[in-house]
Amino acid sequence: MNWITNFVRPKINSMLGRRDMPENLWIKDPESGEMVFHKDLEDNQYVIPSSGHHMKISARERLKFFFDDGEYETIENPKVMVDPLKFRDEKRYVDRLKDAKTKTSMEDAILSALGTIEGLPVVVTVQDFAFMGGSLGMAAGDAIIKAFETALERRRPLILFAASGGARMQEGILSLMQLPRTTVALDRLKEAGLPYIVVLTNPTTGGVTASYAMLGDVHIAEPGALIGFAGPRVIEQTIREKLPDGFQRSEYLMDHGMVDMVVSRLKMKATIAQLLKILLKMPVDAEAEAVPMPLVALPTEARPQA
Repeated sequence: MNWITNFVRPKINSMLGRRDMPENLWIKDPESGEMVFHKDLEDNQYVIPSSGHHMKISARERLKFFFDDGEYETIENPKVMVDPLKFRDEKRYVDRLKDAKTKTSMEDAILSALGTIEGLPVVVTVQDFAFMGGSLGMAAGDAIIKAFETALERRRPLILFAASGGARMQEGILSLMQLPRTTVALDRLKEAGLPYIVVLTNPTTGGVTASYAMLGDVHIAEPGALIGFAGPRVIEQTIREKLPDGFQRSEYLMDHGMVDMVVSRLKMKATIAQLLKILLKMPVDAEAEAVPMPLVALPTEARPQA
């Protein structure tokens, strides 16, 4: 006999049944601590309405917000050898890859697609930080090269959204080899006179910053993004000095000439569309003239010859 079930009267709530509340209905602003309803945040492209703080966003969501009507055609990533070094630390590399694929529903950290922005046909490549920190390995390197080749084949500009912690240590020297490989593919695009625009998101560091992420015709950064090679803590420990406030953040880098402009995610599509029209020598919409432009001269070598 169960004394609890037989002699203790159930409360009204238990008779009606418990209603489970979904998790993450409210999201906390890291800057102000304000709680924002998740639907309002999603409708605002994961930018906190009050503070303007840019939350991390998945590759698929970024493509949906960026392309016209959220429609795009995914570019299939090339197949590469998995775990060529049979690497193992606290966990086997193949198991880490399996967990990342399950978590993100992606094959690797890169997702590329074809579509249009304000009617302009483009190729867009996005790094997803949720997949092993957006690290650059053989699969990611081949996917980026495939995006450059697709842009070259179809004569389209390429926009790359960078978000990475750097090279993937589990692939050792094979990961570092992706830096020159992607740079060569990038050079072929520039030789063809096709624009290449880079959007630096939070964070963009390591070997990615040392290669294709800082070789664009125009460099745009999202507000507050951490951008650099080594992290600020590593630098402080090395030089044994306190770094300036905001060091390696988007605004600091723009003030010191490392990026051309800092643009909110909400205005990113309109800004890039205007830049592409200028680079491609197309008429610029009068309404778009209010979009802030970089103070630096746009590279002439990226403009197609008439």
